[in-house]
Amino acid sequence: MKTTKTLVLLAASASMLAMPALAESSKIATVVKIAGIQWFNRMEEGVKQYAADTGNDAFQVGPAQADPQQQAALIEDMIAQGVNALAVVPMSPEALEPVLKRAMDAGITVITHEAASQQNTSYDLEAFKNEDFGANLMEQMATCMGGEGEYAVFVGSLTSQTHNQWVDGAIAYQKEKYPNMVMVGDKNETFDDQQKAYEKAQEVLRAFPNVKGLQGSASTDVAGIGLAIEERGIADKTCVFGTSLPSIAGQYLDTGAVDGIGFWDPSVAGYAMNKLATMVMAGETVTDGMDLGLSGYNAIKLDGKVIYGQAWVNVNKDNMADYPF
Repeated sequence: MKTTKTLVLLAASASMLAMPALAESSKIATVVKIAGIQWFNRMEEGVKQYAADTGNDAFQVGPAQADPQQQAALIEDMIAQGVNALAVVPMSPEALEPVLKRAMDAGITVITHEAASQQNTSYDLEAFKNEDFGANLMEQMATCMGGEGEYAVFVGSLTSQTHNQWVDGAIAYQKEKYPNMVMVGDKNETFDDQQKAYEKAQEVLRAFPNVKGLQGSASTDVAGIGLAIEERGIADKTCVFGTSLPSIAGQYLDTGAVDGIGFWDPSVAGYAMNKLATMVMAGETVTDGMDLGLSGYNAIKLDGKVIYGQAWVNVNKDNMADYPF
């Protein structure tokens, strides 16, 4: 199998065949939920690749903490710097509506990701339909649990739209397909922090000693949950699934403390957001079924301003070596 770096480079080269040309280099700021975590480090690789391929001044920034107000302040800074476009992964779509409106009123092109309800955006890019992805994780967890028992769910933030859509899709799927499974407690909020996910998992395991399944949403959730499972020596009695990357959760997949993860490649999403921004600035129209020239986005579905790809993969101990990032 080709390396991931090769795949991204091939995808990027293919995308250049249809790359719109602008009169001069554009300044495109990708603003992510939080700086310094592996998920968004990987996204930055795609942003940098886009800059290298096109000559645009494309770069990535993010707040030090997963805080909507910090992210809004950072977007204000980008507006003040006179960027031509913003590619934003909102911590809270609702909280960012005012600042994104100011950006659009100033003539700045806005593309969002993981924010299907966002109003002040030209297009929102989704790797897939979020409820389907959550149901996919639930199906794997339910199979592992034998279709019965207690389970708990985790989200990075109660305001993070995609995390809640994944979990809500998972819960709806469980209720329809696995009536002998029962969710315990409320959604556990982890603030995209592995230590907080560990602490929340410990709380859940103390409060519900019979819990068999734990589903995470933030990329760091299953790593924190996995550590708690490992410390208690109950990997054989639990089923842990969620959104993550092998670079974050790999050691727990190895030990069996985490049973499986699902994800899309953040680098390709970062590249795609920047490409969409360039297309909008060039006056191109996005159409249903369009091929963006990037893996997982070859036959997009367009629903209003929301663009859906088909970009998820399921990974476990057996195949995680195929995804070295």
